[in-house]
Amino acid sequence: MLTPSRLVIARKRRGLTLTRLAELAGLSTRSISLYENGHQTPSEETLLLLAEILGVSPAFLGAADLDEIPPDAVSFRALSKMTARERDRALSSGRIALLISDWIDARFELPAAQIPTLSGYHPESAAEVVRARWGLGERPIGNILHLLEAHGARIYSLTVENNDLDALSFYWHWQPYIFLSTTKSGERGRFDAAHELGHLVLHGEHEVPHRPSAEVEANRFAAAFLMPRASVLAHGLNDATVDRILTAKQTWKVAAMALTHRLHELDLLTEWGYRTACVQLSRLGYRRSEPEGIPRESSQLLAKVFRSVRDEGESPATIAAAIGITPDELQAHVFGLTLTAVSGDRQPGSRAGKGELRLLPPVR
Repeated sequence: MLTPSRLVIARKRRGLTLTRLAELAGLSTRSISLYENGHQTPSEETLLLLAEILGVSPAFLGAADLDEIPPDAVSFRALSKMTARERDRALSSGRIALLISDWIDARFELPAAQIPTLSGYHPESAAEVVRARWGLGERPIGNILHLLEAHGARIYSLTVENNDLDALSFYWHWQPYIFLSTTKSGERGRFDAAHELGHLVLHGEHEVPHRPSAEVEANRFAAAFLMPRASVLAHGLNDATVDRILTAKQTWKVAAMALTHRLHELDLLTEWGYRTACVQLSRLGYRRSEPEGIPRESSQLLAKVFRSVRDEGESPATIAAAIGITPDELQAHVFGLTLTAVSGDRQPGSRAGKGELRLLPPVR
């Protein structure tokens, strides 16, 4: 049997219109529409064909009904500039990642969400509150992904088709999720993660997070969270030259442009000094990339999950099969982590009870 909502999500995940899927399957658009509306059931042969085209298993298409992620719940950075197909592809891709998360949650005790909701706070004040509650003081953050996961955020990677989105976040059944592009530099990936934390903190579950002012607020939160005011002021960066900026950025592991903007925001650079530094950094290639930057951060939680799964005798293929997706699809959502296949007689889902997953303390 076909579950209509799953066909819709699988189709949108591939960026296909009804017409295009019909063409690929040699069917009429009306037939696909009837399947998705639940007014007609495909034959077994047709179901197998649709599953093959969409890169899922027949079991995936026949499993329990799935709710779609509502667009207004997601922190899209430029929703008005996205096509409906781009938006739907991102949302449906995220819905697949939620199935991976469900599979993990059924087997492991993960950290509970400890991300405060501070709607109405000034971004700078909100960043200070979060740092205080998490016991960070004014110290630079060593690994922000590990920090977020230790406080209950579930972090997945955007698939290659959605990398242009940079990052997005949302709450799903009170659980915070963050999705990050794997194509950004390490420094910019850290800022994106802090930016999405800003959305979760400032805009919570009851506010549209993709209005223009929300983006500005999330940027200001990210800057203050990664580069605390007192810490930056203590480094004596008044009228800093480009050379000093390039040295100082290593302290907070941020992009040179981000630090330059923060210095201007804190009145440590004049308008003329800010513009001059931006021009010089742009000439050096720092506007589009981060020469000799830091490595990208990846998920510690997912790495530990898959290491534990491997030790129990399961492989990426068995995990993917349990969800109804391909191993490549699984890997696309987990930062391309190398999941070593392990042979064994254990069947998917046969693990007794939940394993307790203990994360290492956040790297600071």
